[in-house]
Amino acid sequence: MNDLKYIATSSAQNGICRLLAQKILFPLSSVLFIMSWSVQAMAVDTPKVVSTQIITDQLVNPWGIALLPNNEFLVTERPGHITRINAAGELVRLSGLPEVVAERQGGVLGLALDPNFASNNLIYVCLVGADSDGKTGSEVYQATLNATSLTKVTAIFKAKPKAKTGFHFGCRVAFDDQQSLFISLGDRYSGMDQTQTLDNHYGKVVRILRDGSPHPENAFLDSAAPEIYSIGHRNVQGLMWHPAQQAMWAHEHGPKGGDELNRLTVGANYGWPTITYGINYNGDIISDKTAAPGLEQPLTYWVPSIAPSGMALYGDDLLVGSLKFRHLRYVKLNGAQALEQTELLTELDGRIRDVVVAADHTIYVITDEPQGRLIAVKLAQAPLNNLSH
Repeated sequence: MNDLKYIATSSAQNGICRLLAQKILFPLSSVLFIMSWSVQAMAVDTPKVVSTQIITDQLVNPWGIALLPNNEFLVTERPGHITRINAAGELVRLSGLPEVVAERQGGVLGLALDPNFASNNLIYVCLVGADSDGKTGSEVYQATLNATSLTKVTAIFKAKPKAKTGFHFGCRVAFDDQQSLFISLGDRYSGMDQTQTLDNHYGKVVRILRDGSPHPENAFLDSAAPEIYSIGHRNVQGLMWHPAQQAMWAHEHGPKGGDELNRLTVGANYGWPTITYGINYNGDIISDKTAAPGLEQPLTYWVPSIAPSGMALYGDDLLVGSLKFRHLRYVKLNGAQALEQTELLTELDGRIRDVVVAADHTIYVITDEPQGRLIAVKLAQAPLNNLSH
């Protein structure tokens, strides 16, 4: 700019001044315009919460949530309830559940509505039950939902074998677009070394029909556990059908580090504990391998662990709760590729246990705490959908 001032002092050199202005100032203004446009674009693309509303804070360790018609909600409470909540936040704890073992990580956990819920009022719940020896395991029940109760409660699946530990039940449930029911089952901690074998349900995701029978296109129909869809999981805590990808997506807890997001494929092996991006809680090495032939790689993984829980699509992008860091994580996606990630709702200081998205784009989350909250969340940007992914 000093050069320009010097040149401008001579009228004879005005032509040179104009030339330099064209060479320097015009490109500079273009750069500034592009930078301004980029900042505006980033502001639009970066997720931003514009409002939150607590619908209720009277839940006891809520775990799963489903959206009902008429702005109502169905929520599981881990100590032993399925609770109906209306738009005003009024709670009705439903009667009719079978006996539940609510110890350590066990209790009433995953929840899904039947694909034909509008006409049959059927729901599916995954809870922890015990045998006569006190061993526990994940069990899935089908039931008819009434105003204040559950009726026709029928067991359609029980994971085997049961175990004495109170950890890693999995117990997320979700339907695909063919009305097949997927159930996540953890390695129960004590069954880590059995996740690679086909005679049990430890560390598996299973696929069944609504009557509980194995899906006829499962890969291991001749095994002792024909319900198995995929193997080699540790403790899947998020399960979601991705319509554009035409696949079930799952995320699971690693040990110390190594939480994973996976796209599930029938018959696939996701590697636990043969490969892992985590280590044991005491610092010991579980495996020195993060990849091996025939074992699937995650879409993304988290080190350190975020303890993901619950999962839902927001348009083309992904919402994942974080128990450890107490936020809702917004994962920008390009098809199945995870891009930048943004932490939302940190000010709530709540362990986000589950998340769902309504048709009007309102996000609902539940916080896992003795006075658990159901919270409605609005983002500044509407979700984008691109079904070509």
